[in-house]
Amino acid sequence: MTNIPETGRTPRVQIRLVVIQILVLSLLGTLGGRLWYLQIRNGAEYAKEASGNHVQQVVQPAVRGEILDARGVPLADNETRLVVSASRTDLLKMKDKGKAVLTKLAGVLGMNPQEVVDKVRLCDAKTPQPCWNGSPYQPIPITDTATPRQALQIRERSEDFPGVTAEPQALRRYPSPGEANTAQVLGYLSPVTDNEIQQAKNTSSPYLRSDQVGRSGLERQYDQVLRGKAGVTRYEVDNLGRVIGKAKGDAAQPGSRLVTSIDARVQRVAEYELNEAMKAARTQFDKNSGENYKADSGAVVVMEARTGRVVAMASNPTYDPNVWVGGISAKDYRQLTGKDSNYPLLNRAIQGQAAPGSTFKVVSTAGAVEAGYAFDGHYPCTASYSVGSQVFKNFEGENFGPISLGRALEVSCDTVFYGLADSEWKKDGGINPKKTPKDYFFKAAHQFGLGKPTGVDLPNEVSGRVPDRQWKQKYWEANKDAWCKTGKKDGDYVQKIAYENCLEGNRMREGDEINYSIGQGDTLVTPIQEAVIYSAVSNGGTLWNPTIGKAIISPDGKQTTEIRPQSHGRLPITKETRDGMDQAFAGVVTRGTAAWKFGGWPQDKIPLHAKTGTAEVYGKQTTSWLATYSKDYAVVMTIAQAGTGSGASGEAVRKIYNALYGVQGDGSIDNKKALLPTPQKDLPKIRPDGSIVSPKIEKYDPNANQAPGQDQQGAPTDNPSATVPSPSASNRTTRRRTDRPKKRRRIPT
Repeated sequence: MTNIPETGRTPRVQIRLVVIQILVLSLLGTLGGRLWYLQIRNGAEYAKEASGNHVQQVVQPAVRGEILDARGVPLADNETRLVVSASRTDLLKMKDKGKAVLTKLAGVLGMNPQEVVDKVRLCDAKTPQPCWNGSPYQPIPITDTATPRQALQIRERSEDFPGVTAEPQALRRYPSPGEANTAQVLGYLSPVTDNEIQQAKNTSSPYLRSDQVGRSGLERQYDQVLRGKAGVTRYEVDNLGRVIGKAKGDAAQPGSRLVTSIDARVQRVAEYELNEAMKAARTQFDKNSGENYKADSGAVVVMEARTGRVVAMASNPTYDPNVWVGGISAKDYRQLTGKDSNYPLLNRAIQGQAAPGSTFKVVSTAGAVEAGYAFDGHYPCTASYSVGSQVFKNFEGENFGPISLGRALEVSCDTVFYGLADSEWKKDGGINPKKTPKDYFFKAAHQFGLGKPTGVDLPNEVSGRVPDRQWKQKYWEANKDAWCKTGKKDGDYVQKIAYENCLEGNRMREGDEINYSIGQGDTLVTPIQEAVIYSAVSNGGTLWNPTIGKAIISPDGKQTTEIRPQSHGRLPITKETRDGMDQAFAGVVTRGTAAWKFGGWPQDKIPLHAKTGTAEVYGKQTTSWLATYSKDYAVVMTIAQAGTGSGASGEAVRKIYNALYGVQGDGSIDNKKALLPTPQKDLPKIRPDGSIVSPKIEKYDPNANQAPGQDQQGAPTDNPSATVPSPSASNRTTRRRTDRPKKRRRIPT
């Protein structure tokens, strides 16, 4: 038998053994190091966490702070209700996932079994309401309207309802004092999510799984102040879950109170009159569309002119914020968010954007003066203004001859502003602009604070739009491909516009600047922006950040932190120009486009100023704007698809001023009936025990200050000019002017 030499084999085996030894030693070293890390380096930490396995926490939710109006009337507070909740964790441990228990619970509560089952499922993109969007580990409320008898049944038969509790809890309430809803301003609450808990874990105000957080309005803006801090009681338990002792506990700390500048009485008037104005508009025929006005949405803002504090803010359509308390039903959720809802959750005072129409002429006037045109100069107010083959008509072909800029504001003469804007467009180089065009009209809008949020202390405010050269370039870059795809040279109106925009949508065309000068075209503003501007004209030029929060009061009432108004600039006008505007806007009320709605107003005692506006929206009926101010307040109302500025909003705005100042139907002033003849300065009174003195509020009587010759809606029963003094010959036709819309189209160069 031949012997095979072992040459070369032994060294290979030895090498393998060495490698294995190294690997074994490495593993042992790693395990040893890890053991040292766990037991010595971090031993104390893990020992502490392990001991936590024998400690159970019981959370006592903090009572959320009240939201009060300026006089101490609760707009949002809390009430104790019997809440029936189910533990999803306990239900999932059952064979049928708790369905039998929930069905039995539905029978006790008199609810639909499927609705109860749906309430404990978790929300996601595919799951409709009702569902639970909070933490899956906290008790899920089934109802907050349980009767004492129902709660007793559940507690006495706890073996039949494992995982179900029935306990009294403090829940949010929105009492609507005097029927002042204030829904969009207040906002609503919903349970904290796991993602929010993780994000706030290492902050100074972490969330507990039982927390409710603000989702909109003041509830969200001041959530940290209002929420307080939940209490936690810790119990030591054995491995069977039996309590063997009580560990350290933290008492619950109630949230602070938020005092607002809202006056619930004025808020109720604003809400009511806005709604009545919309209802009245729907009875009026629109000859342009061949049907009645739709008046489908609107907003009104009442603001202190000298501080920017918001006294009332209403948005329509609205909703009842109480539907969110204890979880919202599927039916209510669809009504608030469905396609046919018209989106009542939107606060149209800060989120509703529309072309401002002639109310924008305050900006154009300032731009014209800055460009060198004298305020008291003479500018042709012709019946029409022609550019190429396009003709821009003034209202019903009115021709006032040469007039000043102030007079142009009074009678809302469009052709004056057409001519000034066109002249500046040409000076800036026309369709081939200079390297650095002056753009006075666009510059003025930015100086007035347009194109950016006002800074109001509410979440999700929109910025509006100033369609200057920079915006046009960005907009064209974003939409060019779509325009070029759909545009047709000989198509319909929309296709022609798309064709023109495809070719030169980034260029400032002659028609763009002309439309812009009267608040048309691509210009967008919000009611809160308008209120800030007209407040600034009233107060001498200061642009205030609108504020609703006025002060924060600690739960015991011993500490008060005032929220002081802040300014973000001044109007770019001289005192002389401001005074000229002030006189012109007073003329709008006495002899201009709003005179037929304010006849008999005590102008000598309470000077009132106004600017009407009617804005066109492609494919819809015209938007009504009415911007007004006195020495104390600015009131701005807008109603979509409602017609003219004074026609749709005039009576409603006048009734708001009637309520503020106590003006009666005959023009006299009853100070006893005045709700707020001067802005509220003092904070609510605090009792020694920390509670707030809260006056009672009566319901609003819409007929209390009704003028003679008016029906219950305040609509004139005869010719509107009957209440207006006969004008001089030079002022003829102005008494019936209502800023009705004019047929306009963009003018291609």
